[in-house]
Amino acid sequence: MNHEILFRHKLLNAVQSVLMLLGMTLILGLLAYLLGGREMFWWAIVTTALVFILAPQVSPRMLMHLYQARPLAPGEVPALHEMIATLSRHAGLPTMPTLYYIPSRIMNALTVGRQDNAAILVTDGMLRNLSLRELQGVMAHEISHIRNNDIWVMRLADTVSRAARVLSLFGQMLLFINLPLILFSATAISWPAILLLIFAPGAADLLQLALSRVREFDADLGAAHLTGDPEGLASALVKLERQQRGGWLSQVFLPGRREPQPSLLRTHPPTRARIERLLSLKPSRTSALPPAYDQPGVTEGLPVISRPPRRHWSGLWH
Repeated sequence: MNHEILFRHKLLNAVQSVLMLLGMTLILGLLAYLLGGREMFWWAIVTTALVFILAPQVSPRMLMHLYQARPLAPGEVPALHEMIATLSRHAGLPTMPTLYYIPSRIMNALTVGRQDNAAILVTDGMLRNLSLRELQGVMAHEISHIRNNDIWVMRLADTVSRAARVLSLFGQMLLFINLPLILFSATAISWPAILLLIFAPGAADLLQLALSRVREFDADLGAAHLTGDPEGLASALVKLERQQRGGWLSQVFLPGRREPQPSLLRTHPPTRARIERLLSLKPSRTSALPPAYDQPGVTEGLPVISRPPRRHWSGLWH
């Protein structure tokens, strides 16, 4: 493992994350100061902090219900449980995350919760299509999210972004109500202030999306450090990208059908960029974990999922 490159990437990610959070806070502060001066500025900061602290978090049970998931017993997939336990121990987590199984052919894995109460949801498609080596890289990526408190960071960013959107809407309503007075009087119009009211929510959202991409990069690096095998996660990303793009017919006749959003609006970095970063970390001969070679996935005892993925009432696709 090239620790110098790893340290450089992680330092860059940390600096970018701090700058983006500061940028979002600055947008929120400017909006509040514009609407009510210094007093409004402090009210906005305190209120946003209270909303962040008091708002209920997404619980593993809620996510399990939305994805129609069920807990995975250790006896069903012992290799996966042993893998998660080893990774959690190496990551220094106080407790091992709870594993949930999503009966879907889509290849996906996601994380929710805190370090002391986290859950990892993994789909049937992920378990069937990845080798143990690739699955180890994906699980290490999810555990890195937990160790880095990324759920907490992105929840904070979401709260600031929502507060900026509320203040912007309030300001635009005040502007619309007072528009006749402004037009028929000698009141000077501050165009920079109006532009700030209009474009601040969009700028905050873009910073939030950029922050999400940085945290994904950092979780990739954390996974490479945990396993000592960046190529395992890179190989898994290749398979994920292949499924998202579909077959060669889809790529020829319907290019971009499965990627409707421009790169600026994606929560995850481009897969090619993630793979290039991982492959730049030359793996050492010894791994921090027992070797998991290209063996089949861990699906013994699990039912075969025949239904195709579909959109559910919650808006989720699985």
